[in-house]
Amino acid sequence: MLKGIPKILSPELLKVLAEMGHSDCIVLADGNFPAESMGKNAIVIRCDGHGIPELLDAILQVFPLDTYVEHPVNLMEVMAGDTVETPIWNTYKEIIKKYDNRGDETVVSIERFAFYEKAKTAYAIIATGESALYANIMLQKGVVV
Repeated sequence: MLKGIPKILSPELLKVLAEMGHSDCIVLADGNFPAESMGKNAIVIRCDGHGIPELLDAILQVFPLDTYVEHPVNLMEVMAGDTVETPIWNTYKEIIKKYDNRGDETVVSIERFAFYEKAKTAYAIIATGESALYANIMLQKGVVV
């Protein structure tokens, strides 16, 4: 164990976060996301039993968001015709505001299949047990100053 590091961040996840460089992306995937097939060229870390909000809060304590891009946080847009509500997005935005003074301005939603294509280029995918629909979130790493 380490002081000052959230206990939810496993040694494997901490290693990946430390290895990532500026502009690398990480996906926090909900339980329905095809993490293994999307992550064929990425590191896939299983965090079953954990929800995305608790992981997002812990990760953002040690992980800066990219300040050189307008939207370092991407959400998977709800498909046209789908009536799913996404209250978890508000939870994400509240968490992000705690760690980045740009707040909501960092976040954009992108079309589902565009999200999948971008996820295929991610450095890592964290497969969670999150049950909320359209809960996938991608973070682009910034510079530690």
